[in-house]
Amino acid sequence: MGFSSSSRVGEGIDGRSWNKRDRNKHPGHSAAVHRCLHRGEDNDDSPKDAGALTSNLKHDACVNGGETITQHVRYSKSLSKGEQEYVLERKQSILESLWRLRINTTLDSVPHVALLGSGGGQRAAVSLLGSLHQMEQDGLLDTLLYLGGVSGSAWTMASLYRDPDWSSNMDRGLSVLSDSGPSVEEALAWLRQRSKVKHFSLTDIWGVMTSATIMNQLDLNKLSEQSGRNTTNPYPVYNAIDKHCHQRGNLRAEWFEVTPHESGFTDLGLFVNSSQLGSRNHEEEMGVVEPQLEMDMAQLHAPKEIKSVWDRLDIYMSVSHTLLKVVELMSQNEDNTTAPDELEILRQTLEKILEVDPFTSSEKKDPEKRKKNLSDQWSQEILKPLEAWSKTLEKGPHQEYISWLIEKVFPLIGRWEWGTMENFLYQSQRSRVPHCLRSKEHIHLIDAGSSLTLPFPPFLGAKRDVDLIIALDYSLGQAFETLTRAKDYAARLRKPFPNIDDKILEERDWPKDFYVFQGEQSQPTIIYMPLFNRNNSKDAAEIQAKLVEYATFQPPYSQEKIEALREIAEANMRRNKYKILREIREAAERRQNKMRWVVSWVDTLDTTPIPPFMVNASVSEGQGRFKSTYQRGGDGTGCIQGVMGLQ
Repeated sequence: MGFSSSSRVGEGIDGRSWNKRDRNKHPGHSAAVHRCLHRGEDNDDSPKDAGALTSNLKHDACVNGGETITQHVRYSKSLSKGEQEYVLERKQSILESLWRLRINTTLDSVPHVALLGSGGGQRAAVSLLGSLHQMEQDGLLDTLLYLGGVSGSAWTMASLYRDPDWSSNMDRGLSVLSDSGPSVEEALAWLRQRSKVKHFSLTDIWGVMTSATIMNQLDLNKLSEQSGRNTTNPYPVYNAIDKHCHQRGNLRAEWFEVTPHESGFTDLGLFVNSSQLGSRNHEEEMGVVEPQLEMDMAQLHAPKEIKSVWDRLDIYMSVSHTLLKVVELMSQNEDNTTAPDELEILRQTLEKILEVDPFTSSEKKDPEKRKKNLSDQWSQEILKPLEAWSKTLEKGPHQEYISWLIEKVFPLIGRWEWGTMENFLYQSQRSRVPHCLRSKEHIHLIDAGSSLTLPFPPFLGAKRDVDLIIALDYSLGQAFETLTRAKDYAARLRKPFPNIDDKILEERDWPKDFYVFQGEQSQPTIIYMPLFNRNNSKDAAEIQAKLVEYATFQPPYSQEKIEALREIAEANMRRNKYKILREIREAAERRQNKMRWVVSWVDTLDTTPIPPFMVNASVSEGQGRFKSTYQRGGDGTGCIQGVMGLQ
């Protein structure tokens, strides 16, 4: 069949032979089928001798690992052991869900379905909750293998995954939209404690205040705590990008994914255990050990970095809103001895700032002027009076809060300091670590929306082998914008992506509510659903009006606005239930056909059953059928993965 093996078929990666007599040593209902393609990447940072990769691989390279870069850093284009185990168990639950939906399939043919939520601040956070709630009502939520999010959608994910069984009770998940949430005093108490650590920044402040005031909770759980949970929920993948590599145009090095088991650079295949994210591995190897705080879920609510002038203005507005809450808290405290007139003056000043809408003000055409005026107002009417006032306050909680704001928070706003973490690839001598990463002591993660507002990268290619992507676009940009950018990204990195007809782009200003882009061969099929569309907006002008009404940066929405937005998102899913179900059914059929072909291929090689560990092999150039029909890595490297039954 034109297949040539770099080691004998049936020989393990460590050189041990495996044959049919070993069947009893590898029992099980299913096993991962792996074929690694040892082809060099189209990347200046890849090793010149791609075949040399095999010399450092572990026995369980495709299943567990790949090459060990340092004691904690793993190089591989395949799933971590933890994620693989989660996925296999999750597919049992999905199979039962498919049966309930009258999709008759087997465990081997369970389609890999990923739902992706875009960025978009509170608009995206509320909309994703509504979409997931409706999917639960329609019996579709349990068909999802993966859930990926950016920015506002990641806020919702961080909120939901506090509950180990959230997908079985979305009513409980929706309750965050109406809960009173933690008090400002509680949030500030945590921030004061957090400000004592080395890398305290606006990321911490924004993350906690977003969690407390928009998601109505203070989520201080650790991401790695989710790694040991049951598989009731889809597997979560949070997303960001590295600022330095993004600015230098290194597309392969910018995308950063965060999961319960591992976190790292998606397209480089460089990962560290999520519990060690932020650790200084380069120093540890030199004998210097410095304990680090693991990232908590509240930090996933942060936008990482805000760059435009208007976004910066909105941060000022948000901080003003928070400070107003502090003032109101102090005013309501019966034990407060502060002069009520001074508090009232400060309250009126803050309300005056919040009354100005930067998107409709007369200074809209000159944002730099607006920024200067607002900065001067902060300095003259808030910061200086606060400094003088804090010196007159009696010692106590209020005096401490005001002093902390002046000493720790306001300087961060002035310097515009967003969060960094220790770089686990700093000073790495490995050639596959690009200069934009190994030269920086800290990783500076920013909102992935700077690159793609929908998190396609982790779900393209052979690693997660996704059959169907449900892309929910809640972003501020035009319809299809992130799709076309994702297509360009995939083309540059040679990843599989379905064709997008240019004629459809003519509908960008007033799109329909449901599009399907059919995948061929290794390409995933993509369902694309814009939030505002022809079913809920009479024309393009109404869509634009709604985007302004639900602007990304503004004080928390009123309950009325939240309910209206949630209903829009739910209605989108409700109208298209049977269309989504149709695509899930077709995805199951595609995977079933794929598995039949693999079984036929294995039988031809007379090596059944395939051992659970990887067989080290390469594919000859003449074997086009194998490469196109089964999952050849779209980037030209990595593991080809599938699941087949073992008897």
